[in-house]
Amino acid sequence: METFNFSFNDLPQAMMLIYGEVKETARIVREMTKQPSEPADSWMGVDGLIDYLPDHPAKQTIYGWVSTKQIPYHKGGGGRNGKKLRFRKSEIDNWLSSGKVKCVADLENEANEYFTKRKGVKAYV
Repeated sequence: METFNFSFNDLPQAMMLIYGEVKETARIVREMTKQPSEPADSWMGVDGLIDYLPDHPAKQTIYGWVSTKQIPYHKGGGGRNGKKLRFRKSEIDNWLSSGKVKCVADLENEANEYFTKRKGVKAYV
């Protein structure tokens, strides 16, 4: 711990330094304890999802993911017989974090395991 020797004349300046540090500490604590402005499991439409995803894909890309069931989604709400697409933030977060791309060795191992279980033969030698 660093110690300082202050004279009586230095007291006003020392108090201003202390006040600034306390104010900054209070701001950091408030920011850390602040409740999130939106719940972690909020719902988004297609436009909200575009804004939320890091690469901001086109609408057509999202519709393609939905049609091939690559992304978690829900249908409901809105007009036209509940066909409006909705995405749950927590499911999108899980989908994003599970998006690890497998290397060739991983894919070969999975293929070998599949064929060994199914037919008793190795797919690759």
